[in-house]
Amino acid sequence: MSTFREASHITTGKFVDPTPAPAEAAHPEVGATSAPLKSAAFFIGSYCKDYNEDFMLCKEENNDPAHCLKEGRKVTRCAMDLITKLRENCEKEWEAHYKCLEKHNQEYYACRKPERTFNECVFSKLKLEKVIPGASNTPVHLRENTIYN
Repeated sequence: MSTFREASHITTGKFVDPTPAPAEAAHPEVGATSAPLKSAAFFIGSYCKDYNEDFMLCKEENNDPAHCLKEGRKVTRCAMDLITKLRENCEKEWEAHYKCLEKHNQEYYACRKPERTFNECVFSKLKLEKVIPGASNTPVHLRENTIYN
C-alpha cells in the first residue's frame, strides 16, 4: 500500500559531510578518468592482484573505512605504478583503445581492433597477462573470428 508524501519532505540538495577526512587518509589519486581505467582494468587486476586481495580480506575483517587505509593506499600505488608503465611503454596503443571506449559508450565489443594492438603491446613489453574473470571458454581477446572486429 502506498502513501502520499508532500514534496517538502524530500531533500533536493546535495549532502555534504562537514567532517574533514582524517590526515592519514590523504594520498594521491590515480589520475585517470573512467575510460583509461576501464581500458587497463584487466591488467590492473592481474598486476595488483595480491594488493587487491589483501584489501578485500581487510574489508571482510572490518568494514570500518579507517581500518583498511594502509591496504587501500597499496592498491592505489600499485595502480599508479602500472599506469606509469603503460604511459611509458604503450601510450599510443592505450590512448587509441581508451579513446575508442569513450567514443563508443565504454563498450568493449566496439573497440576490439585497438584492444588487440593494446594487448599485444602490453603482452610483449610489460609481460603481463590478461585474465578475464568468469571466462570459461577461450577469452574474447584470444579468439580469431569475432562478430565485432
